[in-house]
Amino acid sequence: MSKKTKLTHIDKNGASRMVDVSHKEITERIAVAHAKVTMKPETFSLIMDKKVVKGDVLGVARVAGIMAAKKTSELIPMCHPLNLNSVKIDYTNNNLDSIEITSEVKVTAKTGVEMEALTAVSVCALTIYDMCKSADKSMLISDIYLVGKSGGKSGTFERD
Repeated sequence: MSKKTKLTHIDKNGASRMVDVSHKEITERIAVAHAKVTMKPETFSLIMDKKVVKGDVLGVARVAGIMAAKKTSELIPMCHPLNLNSVKIDYTNNNLDSIEITSEVKVTAKTGVEMEALTAVSVCALTIYDMCKSADKSMLISDIYLVGKSGGKSGTFERD
């Protein structure tokens, strides 16, 4: 295995470890992630018309996603706790049966925010499911992935 493909959270004996970032430069780092929730058209209409019994689904899900990004290091064992500069959650509703979620997370730190961005869209999607499950248990959460990231030693990544 080349140095470039080395697993950074595993030591030479195969034990899990938190990566030492003390030697890294503090730089601006940005990560964007995506998730999708597919549902029945009737459920989509309930959300868009704000007629879900539990309240404003997209508003509550946005807050849940932001909160989740801030709590990522408490959920993912080897993540460093970070003082995030910004977390944005946006929705795209191109169909009548799905909501696409995008998060953008920014930090000025020694390590990136990919996991924070992925956690944000994941919890946002889970919150949509939770708030609408009484109307539609067949909802599908899918397409959770890193769209792109910038900053740090590894530079820029953009999904093709």
